[in-house]
Amino acid sequence: MAILRINEKDNVAVALDTINEGEIVSADSFSIRALEKIEKGHKIALCDIKQGENIIKYGFPIGHATADIKAGQWVHSHNVKTNLGEIISYEYKPHLSDAKKVETSLTFKGFIREDGRVGVRNEIWIIPTVSCVNRNANIIAQIAAKKFAGVKNIEGIYEFTHPYGCSQLGQDHKNTQTILANLVNHPNAGGVLVLGLGCENNNIDEFKKVLGQYNPDRVKFLVAQEVDDEIQAGVELVGELVEYASQFERKDCHISELVVGLKCGGSDGFSGITANPLAGSFSDRLISYGGSTILTEVPEMFGAETILMNRAVDRQVFEKTVKLINDFKEYFMSYNQPIYENPSPGNKKGGITTLEEKSLGCTQKGGTSDVVDVLNYGDVVKKKGLSLLNGPGNDMVAATALAAAGCHIILFTTGRGTPLGTAVPTIKISTNSDLYNRKSNWIDFDAGRLLSGETMEKLTSDLIDYVINVASGQKCKAEEMGFREITIFKDGVTL
Repeated sequence: MAILRINEKDNVAVALDTINEGEIVSADSFSIRALEKIEKGHKIALCDIKQGENIIKYGFPIGHATADIKAGQWVHSHNVKTNLGEIISYEYKPHLSDAKKVETSLTFKGFIREDGRVGVRNEIWIIPTVSCVNRNANIIAQIAAKKFAGVKNIEGIYEFTHPYGCSQLGQDHKNTQTILANLVNHPNAGGVLVLGLGCENNNIDEFKKVLGQYNPDRVKFLVAQEVDDEIQAGVELVGELVEYASQFERKDCHISELVVGLKCGGSDGFSGITANPLAGSFSDRLISYGGSTILTEVPEMFGAETILMNRAVDRQVFEKTVKLINDFKEYFMSYNQPIYENPSPGNKKGGITTLEEKSLGCTQKGGTSDVVDVLNYGDVVKKKGLSLLNGPGNDMVAATALAAAGCHIILFTTGRGTPLGTAVPTIKISTNSDLYNRKSNWIDFDAGRLLSGETMEKLTSDLIDYVINVASGQKCKAEEMGFREITIFKDGVTL
């Protein structure tokens, strides 16, 4: 089988390998002679499609034909255009899951904090309040990592630099403070040094108002302008944090404690066939065990948003989902930018043609579970189950938002490949085995095995086991390579 027809309603199929002109390929009852070369991951027409007719994939329209397409022709950007429009009115048509909770004895080895929350890492984090002290934070982390190497239970000392903290106004300033405060409070950090300059808008006194209550043994503050040698002072404070955090040891924690973020980047024509459905199956399984997942990347819900809306657990969540979608469309419109300036060049090269196609693939990461809540950018997860999070498609911004929302781990599916990592373990799942084998230094898990006959049930169980191992201390590839970055959403002016 050289092609895959995903849904019986589809009038296109996906090439599982590159198809040469004249080659005869088959799927289900279809046997098609390719009229031109069609690259792996791209679409082939299964029947004649008239100009103006819908292109159907996943059982849904992904756009319409801009010219007559013959059976066996390549179907892509040159002959397909999106059907999507601007702001839309939506009607709540509940289609809720009948899945039941599943009793399980599955556990991971985590760190139980004094407030009862659970972390999967016991690291020391250095978080600057402003970009002016980024390099200072880096130097402190480097010196402290060497000085305190080998201290029992301490799993690393890392800084999370960013370009903000001053010369920001309004919501941008609040976003910076909120994301940084959420990271300070994250249970993966056993101790945190907040490093300020002294004269910034987000000075430590102002930041404490956003941070709220904190344990002074776990969170230390340093104002660089107020000490003679901030490097020495910073290393000394890290030493105090190391002493505090070293008391925590890994203990058995039920899998229901896990909060896992769902993200994709560098998608290709197999994303909606392998890796994203696998992430969705994982999400459903974790939720059945009492755990939580968070789905973000709002622009990549456009075109598939009604599927999520109709899974809203009640009308209030439905209305919040409608607002989530339309607010993000209005954000684009406020800058006179096209709402549907997507997929990316890499997506198109990988076989994705329209935003509907990308979104129908992307939203599969959320599985089939009910949507229990919608979080604003900077919110922290509140409910067990599947939540939607306001955030852009940009990989680094979205990954940071997931970490700041309380995710212990992120599942990041990719067909083109990416080395990205953020403040929490970021597990890369390849859509195809070629990527997994070729970029073994980036990719943690191969969803391409689904194309080789492995079942979704088996692969989901394997992924659950892998996530448990990572939650219990095994480093994922991004961690091994030292890729730990954050990026904060910015909308307004800079002074």
